[in-house]
Amino acid sequence: MANTIFHSSVEGAQHGAKSLTQFLAYAKKSGAAGAQPSNYMLQNDKGGFKKPKEIRETFAKAKMKLDGISAHCPFWVHTTAWTGSPSVVPFIPGDVAKKSSAEIEQWAQDYILRLLDLCAELKVKIVPMFWGVAFGWELASGYPWGFWAGPGYDLLQEGSERFVRKTQKIRDHARKLGIYIAHEIHPGTAAMCADDFNLLVKICDGDKTLAVNADPSHCWEGEDWETRFRKVADRVYACHVKNFAIRPGIPLRKMEGNWPGRAMQFCDLPTGDLNMTRYTEMLINIGYPQRYCKVMGTKTAPLIVEAESAYRDLDATSANGIGYVRDNLCFPIAAGSFEEGMGA
Repeated sequence: MANTIFHSSVEGAQHGAKSLTQFLAYAKKSGAAGAQPSNYMLQNDKGGFKKPKEIRETFAKAKMKLDGISAHCPFWVHTTAWTGSPSVVPFIPGDVAKKSSAEIEQWAQDYILRLLDLCAELKVKIVPMFWGVAFGWELASGYPWGFWAGPGYDLLQEGSERFVRKTQKIRDHARKLGIYIAHEIHPGTAAMCADDFNLLVKICDGDKTLAVNADPSHCWEGEDWETRFRKVADRVYACHVKNFAIRPGIPLRKMEGNWPGRAMQFCDLPTGDLNMTRYTEMLINIGYPQRYCKVMGTKTAPLIVEAESAYRDLDATSANGIGYVRDNLCFPIAAGSFEEGMGA
């Protein structure tokens, strides 16, 4: 489309049952111009990563753009393992899951460093992810009474020191490679709102590698998406396009593992509570597409679909989202004010 600065793309983590080739074929058939595979799709049969040449050729054969690599799972494991939570187990090899928390953390760090090397070889300079529960489950719970500091302890201060220490080697390596690590501000992570993320930047002395992956579907507990992403505007280097619906009268923090029973439900892009067009306009206004294109050396920036649903088939939901983005959000950009032609 003439004068557009976006192209339709899709995130791969939800499609993990597919190989890279199968995922790209699905994305292409659904109308996407690019794709963001998960780190797992780039692994070989021996537990390492495919060669950069093989990955590039797979994308070239599919005639698809490589829009980044989704690395949420290993990063989350890395900064959550210290808590001893079994929730890291689905994202690590079986033999690693049997190891101690410290060994799991070390495995995750080594894995991430190798993944960053692969990204650099592929000229992928923006890596969407989210940091784990570096400040502990107490702070992640948002428990309103606090009790986060007392005689001999200060969980916020300890968490800050922990985050800086545990992420130092990864941040240093990313900075050396010119890579931006784009945290998805998200419940249950090291930064659950814009102020949390800005705290991470502050305690890491303004580290430029700390970036944001904007996703409006996680703004459902008081901080709307425009407030959130304008607070971190100059750090937004990546994005997801995702929607949700809130079911009235049901507690947001209800312990419900079954998606249809939850108060907050991810849903198809056209019918959720969020206005995707306004979100896209904000991304332009805060400079996301310009920032992405400059760093990645591309002419257009991806609007990366991560549509999910408690009721609709996953592939159908994503395909619907890809088409919606292509047809409604990759619009021609205004070259000037609409007032300029008035009275001519």
